[in-house]
Amino acid sequence: MSATKRLTLFESWPAEPTAAAQEAPVRPPPLAEVPRLPALRLAPLLGPTQPRRFVRVPTHAVGVHPEHREYPRAILNLPLRLRSTGGLPEEFPITLVTRNISSTGVYFLCPKQMSVGTSIELEIVLVSKPLGLGNVVVATMAHVCRAETAATPGWYGIAAAFDDVQFDRDDRIPSRYLKP
Repeated sequence: MSATKRLTLFESWPAEPTAAAQEAPVRPPPLAEVPRLPALRLAPLLGPTQPRRFVRVPTHAVGVHPEHREYPRAILNLPLRLRSTGGLPEEFPITLVTRNISSTGVYFLCPKQMSVGTSIELEIVLVSKPLGLGNVVVATMAHVCRAETAATPGWYGIAAAFDDVQFDRDDRIPSRYLKP
């Protein structure tokens, strides 16, 4: 391969601009029309007629199902206690584990078969501190949305939607944080 010298001619700029160039104002080229975006609408997350729910589940800290749902599920194994089924309290509350949870519902495995629409009472431990001080428990009424057989014989996958959520704490909140 051989190198050759190539000469490129450039126009030289005049030392002083001409009168026509001085008179013409320099304007930027016109921009294309930018589509107008609608104004943001602010709406409260929960209205006075809706039941209390989680506003958000911190899914940035835990895995999320690769689904495009309005309320993403967090894959969490939290202790769950089934307190009553169909309005009848359990003689011995069944302790189970959640598979996933969202702000509107929970999915868990249960050895008890339930039909769709059954009302259940649940307690889910969100935070568990040593020596039992600082636990945060969700006490909720829910209804069964989906019931399916699980891979383990004798167990059923239960998907339940929360009807109302109430948080219980067992530690004392300092008085400076309480509203008068």
